[in-house]
Amino acid sequence: MKKIWGGTLASLLLVGLLSGCGGSSDNQANGSGGSGAKEVTLKFFIAQPRFKDQYQTYIDQFVAKEKADKNVDIKVQLEMPNSDNAPQILKTRMASNDAPDIYSLHAVNEAPDFYRAGYMEDLSNQPFVDKLLDSVKPSVTIDGKVLSVPMETLAWGYLYNKTIFKEQGLTPPKTLTEMKAVVEKLNAAGIKPFELSYSEAWVPQLFLPLSVGALVNTTNKDFIERMGKNEGSFSEMKQMFEIVDLVNANGTDRALEVSADDGAAAFATGKAAMWVQGPWYADTILKSNPDLDFGVAALPINDDPNATMIDLSTSTALAVSPTSKNKEYALDFINYVLDDKDSSKFYESLKFNPVAKTHKFETYPWVEDAMAYVNDGKSYQDPVIPQAVKDEVGKGLQSYFSGQMDQDQLVAALDKAWKDYNKVNKK
Repeated sequence: MKKIWGGTLASLLLVGLLSGCGGSSDNQANGSGGSGAKEVTLKFFIAQPRFKDQYQTYIDQFVAKEKADKNVDIKVQLEMPNSDNAPQILKTRMASNDAPDIYSLHAVNEAPDFYRAGYMEDLSNQPFVDKLLDSVKPSVTIDGKVLSVPMETLAWGYLYNKTIFKEQGLTPPKTLTEMKAVVEKLNAAGIKPFELSYSEAWVPQLFLPLSVGALVNTTNKDFIERMGKNEGSFSEMKQMFEIVDLVNANGTDRALEVSADDGAAAFATGKAAMWVQGPWYADTILKSNPDLDFGVAALPINDDPNATMIDLSTSTALAVSPTSKNKEYALDFINYVLDDKDSSKFYESLKFNPVAKTHKFETYPWVEDAMAYVNDGKSYQDPVIPQAVKDEVGKGLQSYFSGQMDQDQLVAALDKAWKDYNKVNKK
């Protein structure tokens, strides 16, 4: 999902990771440096700037391993744009024959389009594939081909401060009416119900998969299929504005000026009781307040308790470009991501869930919260919504919150975005 996420403007972080990597261009072209080791440059594109330190550490380990195993000096160019900018930057790179060797994308929403465009190397025969958990493997598989290595598997809805809820005698609500009662009690206690952080469009767009996912799994099961045929409309989803409006009317101030990172810091310090956000921000939150006791709950969108469900997804995954000039080493890294010895510590440092049979770390308390819904049959697979539509709803909700767009205008914009997508991507 995502993931990813956070950060400000897209930034290029060029990292020379070994002291022996500074050979001349002639040496690089000939495959030998002054030390006799082959020199290789790999371009990584990973839209998770908030995890720069963790990726940097793991890349350092990979570079050292390749030096020891193959006597190759690898220089990594690491580009880490934020989630708002990443999709368009990546598409531009691909279309202009400037593809990174390894890149991140959303396994559900972006991978199908990249696969059809021929931008994804078939990884089915790579060693990491046999390590994947059976529950995770389908999320990175298209037409029977494994096309990426999963990073983030997610079980999400919204985050809530367990300490505040306990002190106020509250439990996560099962319906919209119950959520309104929770909001009323928090307001009466002088506690802001919701943290709002909408300066980046990907954050408000989170309302879309939560709303669509709940409805297509209860009352409107063929919505996505009909939208793909230009036979549906987001007017069928207008009830999502009830929860959107409730959150927006009972949140922290200056929402459109607050970034996701700032929102994480505010939530960590108890500025609000809830945040419509996912556990992918756990690492950032706990850096601000390691003692925060927070949980994950399903977001009610109407008064049907059966529609209050957890969204299950694999968001961020890493793929390899078929045009990579150093594919051997790109594939080495892809397999190293699930290395038997080092991968568990890497995923644990990211606060991600286990995705491989070889992962040996404990899951986190908020995962157990979400799994309670899953075990109760209250979950769904992340709905497949075109990235262009998700981008449009993010920008549209920003305009809606600022009073520049009303509900009907936003619905019309989303319908148009999906129809435009269908024109370009007819199968």
